[in-house]
Amino acid sequence: MKTKQVPIIITLIAGLITCIIGFVMQMETGQFVKIWGIVLISFYILGCVAKLVLDHNFKEETEEATEEAAEGAEALEGEEAEAGGAVSAEEME
Repeated sequence: MKTKQVPIIITLIAGLITCIIGFVMQMETGQFVKIWGIVLISFYILGCVAKLVLDHNFKEETEEATEEAAEGAEALEGEEAEAGGAVSAEEME
């Protein structure tokens, strides 16, 4: 899963919500800019943490799926080899 954009999306959503609340509450510009900066930085950090958690969880799932696929492929190869051997024996008769 591509998680490169997760921190950016979370930060932009938090910034948008902060802007809307700031305009509705008619905040002063200086106060708004300070709060907005804090919100953007803190939500960017939270987005990076969320990205790391997602990467860690999907990495484990991907590894498990890869192992299961490898086991399934080995089983299919074994069955095909057995079936191929039987066909060869029938052709010889």
